[in-house]
Amino acid sequence: MEFGLDTFGDVTVGEDGKPLPYAQVIRNVVEQAVLADRVGVDAFGVGEHHRDDYAISSPEIVLAAIAAKTERVKLGTAVTVLSSDDPVRVFERFATLDAVSGGRSEIILGRGSFTESFPLFGFDLTDYEQLFSEKLDLMSHLLTEEPVTWQGSVRPPLKDQQVYPKTESGRIHASIGVGGSPESVVRAAQYGLPLVLAIIGGEPARFAPYVDLYHRALKELDQPEQPVSVHCPGFVAETDEEAIEVLWPHARRMLDRLGRERGWPRTSKDRFVADITEGAWHVGSPETVARKIASTVQALGIQRFDLKYAHGTLPHDRLMTCVELYGTQVIPRVRELLA
Repeated sequence: MEFGLDTFGDVTVGEDGKPLPYAQVIRNVVEQAVLADRVGVDAFGVGEHHRDDYAISSPEIVLAAIAAKTERVKLGTAVTVLSSDDPVRVFERFATLDAVSGGRSEIILGRGSFTESFPLFGFDLTDYEQLFSEKLDLMSHLLTEEPVTWQGSVRPPLKDQQVYPKTESGRIHASIGVGGSPESVVRAAQYGLPLVLAIIGGEPARFAPYVDLYHRALKELDQPEQPVSVHCPGFVAETDEEAIEVLWPHARRMLDRLGRERGWPRTSKDRFVADITEGAWHVGSPETVARKIASTVQALGIQRFDLKYAHGTLPHDRLMTCVELYGTQVIPRVRELLA
């Protein structure tokens, strides 16, 4: 069982309540990752976004900076938006990260939950499904590190093409991130890639049928068994009350902005607390969060749990405390509960 932390590099506020510069946010993310490595967190993931409320648009560069200052933590993405990128360049960048990190790089391949990268890089949203399907197919060939012959409609074909650098192990660890559609789950099984479920709403246990579907599909497609991971939002403080009171105003602004963009209703504190007690949010004291993580792990039979710990403008010092508590208290307690 592995335990990770994920962040999108949310633009946080300083002591004066004003947003920090993007450069400082990125440096703070590096500092948070260094702490995660020191306190025993197994993996650290950074997301890719191209909008004003997130600072990280080039995850591999941030991860390379982290690699230079850490020793053991795995370094990955949450997620790489493959649809609007070139699979060859994705492979090259992560193979390079794998080299500088001593084999610690990971890729979570996905579509992402935002669409800003499509117009930014000249892609048509009407090609949403085709772009991901074809690029994932090409990526599956590249991951073998053998000469690639491939043809599709979304990029020029390749004929017996080698791609460099090769990795020392012969394979980059790559997974497919999905939001919970059966088609996406089966597609991960078709390519024999590990599954990462992004559970951002609702009771985690309700995703058990997707885990079952994935394992059944692997078996029916004669693919070897693969691990399943879960990515959930959460936050750790000394007490339950402190965690909710600190997190709520920052989460409210973040959720209300997303609501305005997507037509969701405004979030009430009662609804937010309900999402903590009954839904996907893993928030509270170390004991409370550990017990909820253990419950999620047992309900789904997963091999890794990643906590998305940064939310909106939540300040850096609070994030550092969360990282420390997660590594020093939550993870050991979950291991005790699962033993």
